[in-house]
Amino acid sequence: MPAKLIDGKGIAAKVLEAAKSRVSGLSFKPVLAVVLVGEDPASKLYVQKKQDACENVGIESKLVSFPETISQQDLIAKIEALNSDESVNGILVQLPLPKGLDRNAVLETVSPSKDVDGFTAENLGLLALGVEEMVSCTPKGIIKLIESTGTDLKGKNCCIVNHSIVVGRPLAQLFLNRNATVSIIHQFTKDLSEFTKNADVVITAAGVSDLIKADMVKDGAIVIDAGIARKNGKLVGDVDFEAVKEVASFITPVPGGVGPMTVACLIDNTIVAAENQRR
Repeated sequence: MPAKLIDGKGIAAKVLEAAKSRVSGLSFKPVLAVVLVGEDPASKLYVQKKQDACENVGIESKLVSFPETISQQDLIAKIEALNSDESVNGILVQLPLPKGLDRNAVLETVSPSKDVDGFTAENLGLLALGVEEMVSCTPKGIIKLIESTGTDLKGKNCCIVNHSIVVGRPLAQLFLNRNATVSIIHQFTKDLSEFTKNADVVITAAGVSDLIKADMVKDGAIVIDAGIARKNGKLVGDVDFEAVKEVASFITPVPGGVGPMTVACLIDNTIVAAENQRR
């Protein structure tokens, strides 16, 4: 039977509805500062989606824009000012940053208590210790998508096609926290299929269309596609969707799968940060 579609938009809508209820019960309005450097059209689009989601649940979004010519020193100083601003509960630095800026140094400037992307060394370290509070948004959303299928990850073989701090590394920790067995593969892995075809769960975020084909997927596997690519002018993921859906048990579409969950989990993290700061 063809795979069941995991409805990321529908699941995200439920997360956002719960978030709206939580915000309405607060005695203050949470504030998310979104730091945007440069004029990249895709980054602007993603920022707008995040701001729209904030507005829908009652969070105030504060766009802090800078030209791509800003120096690293000045950008860090601006983020430090946001750290000190008690009215700001969460800080998100929109990636990618323009060339010439040190991503790690910029991200590490964000106060861990306001790090709604979960990228600081402190929050990544806590995750490795099994403390899941400020968890990276895309991995957090992926776990929620898998949980929506009713799957218990304990003992499952999970293969991640990505080794970045945005997806692969934090997601591996989330799987380990659930007692799954994890393999991480990437562009330097010699034979991707050696790992993917033995996995109960395959997550890919490589940005290469048709990277994951049907003969690379185990019968009945769960396939989560977090990749973004273009094919014949259309937005697609990494998975050869039409072929793989005939092999998998569950699969996410692109668009409408992981993307909406990433935004929903950002909203959730912002509320967590705001609640923690007012304790």
